[in-house]
Amino acid sequence: MNAKKKTIVRTKDVEHLIQSMLSCLEACGVPLENVGNRLRIRIAEAALAVAGIKTSFNEARSYEDGGFLTTRQIIEYENEYLCGNYSPGSYDDIRRAHLLPLVSAGLVVNSSTIGKQATNNPTRGYALSPAFAKLLRVVGTPMWDEHLSSFKKENEEMRLQLVRKRELERIPVKLPSGLQISLSSGEHNELQRAVVEEFLPRFGFGAEVLYLGDAENKYLVREEEKLKAIGFFALEHEELPDVVAYSESKNLLLLIEAVHSYGQMSEARVRKLRNKLTSCNATIVFVSAFENKKIFRRFSSDIAWDTEAWIAEDPDHMVHFNGYKYLEVHK
Repeated sequence: MNAKKKTIVRTKDVEHLIQSMLSCLEACGVPLENVGNRLRIRIAEAALAVAGIKTSFNEARSYEDGGFLTTRQIIEYENEYLCGNYSPGSYDDIRRAHLLPLVSAGLVVNSSTIGKQATNNPTRGYALSPAFAKLLRVVGTPMWDEHLSSFKKENEEMRLQLVRKRELERIPVKLPSGLQISLSSGEHNELQRAVVEEFLPRFGFGAEVLYLGDAENKYLVREEEKLKAIGFFALEHEELPDVVAYSESKNLLLLIEAVHSYGQMSEARVRKLRNKLTSCNATIVFVSAFENKKIFRRFSSDIAWDTEAWIAEDPDHMVHFNGYKYLEVHK
């Protein structure tokens, strides 16, 4: 019998911090009116964690005051200081759901927007903008209204600068159909472009991209009717791969993960996907894509049997974790 998940019981002090943070976020224009209560709380907790707030808002710090927090460190902070009981494996939710509205509003900054970050740089992560940290330090004081007015003006100018910067840095991707789209900047999305423009033409048997998304837009490509026709599960499901492509000529459904820091097709991941695809009428191919051999080696021991691996720096080759059936070609 599965153990029941422990109910989160927050102290009055933590509840006060969360509600105060929600009031601040709404005052700063973060759109939370149509957000469910559970997600509202997680957004507030993420903001408190990134700010380094444990007991008082005058503790708020920005990237100028210290290092960035990774998504895993945010979960650790929430569990230790905000009465959380969150799984360490839920770090992807932090990035895709809890931090996204804060980053979009310019209140939280991704380290990649400050400067080029090496893949193994331990400072990669998220921090408050200096302007928002300064505003939070006057919460509950007579200076709040004056600082809020100044902050809104300054933050809007900064937000527009970041939007222009992100637009300049967007990654153009040409789909097999010829349609041109663009992904937000980042090493993960560079690998997604390689999957679409290098892997699929070589190994996709004319496959059409039916789903593709990134952190800013989860549904850049969303061919829902075509996915339904082959028995694919609802796109809102959490197990959705980075790229879904379908070869009509071979009736192959390609489920592809662009593995940068996580996400390889492990035994557990493949099992979950197979369980969701029992109604699929296509042959399913699971692919883990990597930028180079060094990154591939880090994850190779956890790649499931009966799946494929592709390395972008050697685009003409694949690694088959499939054993005997590939020996038959040598007969």
